[in-house]
Amino acid sequence: MSARPGGRFRSRARLRLSAAALVGALSGALAPGGAGLPARAAGTPPPPSSSPSTSSSSSSSSDKALQRQLDDLVRTAGGPPGAIALMQVGDRTTVHRAGVADTRTGRPPRADEYMRLASVSKAYSGAVALRLVDRHRLDLDDTIGRRLPALPEAWHGVTLRQLLSHTSGLPDFSTAPSFLEILIADPRHRFDSRALLDFVADRGLEFPPGSRYAYSNSDNIAVALMAEAVTGRPYERLLEQLVYRPLDLRRTLLPQGYRMPRPYLHGYDVTPPAPPEDISEALSASGVWASGGIVATPEDLNSFVRAWAGGRDFLSREVRDQQRRFIPGAASEPAGPGANAGGLAIFRYTTRCGTVYGHTGNFPGYTQLAAATADGKRSLTFSINTQTSKSLKPELLAKVRAVQEDFVCALLRR
Repeated sequence: MSARPGGRFRSRARLRLSAAALVGALSGALAPGGAGLPARAAGTPPPPSSSPSTSSSSSSSSDKALQRQLDDLVRTAGGPPGAIALMQVGDRTTVHRAGVADTRTGRPPRADEYMRLASVSKAYSGAVALRLVDRHRLDLDDTIGRRLPALPEAWHGVTLRQLLSHTSGLPDFSTAPSFLEILIADPRHRFDSRALLDFVADRGLEFPPGSRYAYSNSDNIAVALMAEAVTGRPYERLLEQLVYRPLDLRRTLLPQGYRMPRPYLHGYDVTPPAPPEDISEALSASGVWASGGIVATPEDLNSFVRAWAGGRDFLSREVRDQQRRFIPGAASEPAGPGANAGGLAIFRYTTRCGTVYGHTGNFPGYTQLAAATADGKRSLTFSINTQTSKSLKPELLAKVRAVQEDFVCALLRR
């Protein structure tokens, strides 16, 4: 069969790049050379357009400096077509945006558009689990053997605490050859999310539980399954009951398919000299589920992280103390601004200006940071519509982290 140049054949061919690229697309350790995912040609994007918007207009030198940094970021070779940063101090919200949410139409990013949260989703499964701990339905020392006895016996000693802190030793299902084979054949394949751990059920632990830190997509799948086991309710319903409703999150959901709710911030593979290619709907969310599948708007993400990092009524003091027992040097993926340390589904980012708490994430087309102060009164969400990580465009990641740190400093100084 033949196909005209630049048409469907080229996009399908992009599908069949190396398994390493597809591993990275889910784990955040993307191999160099692009996402390797099917895409619709987006055409040459219009020149980046930027405009800060605030709930109360500000022309401070700080705001102007932050805006210049975002503008520069979207003009960077291989950088994102668009970026949006939402800062809230008390009741005052400031939004900075640059570039475009959609290269086809040229419209700018907005705070009420959906986007893929990627591994920030792990904070939501952590929230479900820790709220169940507060209700005495789960215990941080509960083991896989007690709550999920059907999983491999070699995993039975792993505790909920170790899953939430990525010290479990569970093998990462997203690296399994059998998982990759399905994904390469059909990136939009609808997986049975509750059976994702079956792809590594023939493997033992990577290391003794609690002996070291290793970021794994399998951990939060097991967390969600534990929550289902003790409540008898689907994880999606637990999200609604324990997270969405209490925080009035009306634009947050966990889809199973590849479609994005409208309107959404389009995600792109940016590999110069080729134009950005839209990969927003290239992968099914069912293949990441509780580890990376949540979709939300910047506004909803901001509301969540304020509660997750420090909201008084969201977690008890006792559970919050457990959550904040940090492992120095344990970084989220991709690493957040400053020095990283890992707690229970939350990370501490110590910058030159002070400390915030939250989570990062990346997924084909998206890189995210959501963070807030320990009292939840100051918060930041920082989103770009291309993926970057320590192995994919490390120079871009370094630049993104530097800009994020400047936004954190501005947040803490207000």
